[in-house]
Parts: sequence; structure tokens; C-alpha cells
Amino acid sequence: MRYFHIIILIMEIFKERLKELRVDKGLTQKQLAAEIGCVQSAVNNWENGNRVPNAMAIITLAKYFKVSADYLLGLED
Repeated sequence: MRYFHIIILIMEIFKERLKELRVDKGLTQKQLAAEIGCVQSAVNNWENGNRVPNAMAIITLAKYFKVSADYLLGLED
């Protein structure tokens, strides 16, 4: 696979896992954003695959949901 295709695959997994974790916790995008200190549009863009979260956002999400960053990025199950 080319590098670009790998990035697309990782983002597909990330957005699915993020939404699943958020919904399982019973949170709206706005509530999650408030919990992690960002804006609702950021969460929306991540879940829709419109934006790539930066490293600090991934770390914050992983800590909040008590999962690894590798799990969020689809590098482990």
C-alpha cells in the first residue's frame, strides 16, 4: 500500500472507534468536546473524517476513554 492509502485506512478506523466510544459512553459531540477541552466542531470533523486530530488530541482522547492511542488509530485491537 502506498502511504496515502495507509493514512486513509487509519482515519477510517479512528473515526469509527471515536464515535463508538463516545456513543457507548452516552455522550453527544458537544459533551465530549467539553470534557476534553475542545469545540464540538472538532469532534464532528474527526468523526466525519474531515480533519485529522493532532497528537495531543489523540492522547487526550485515549486517556479520557481509557484506551491506547494505538487502539484509537487501529494499530491494535
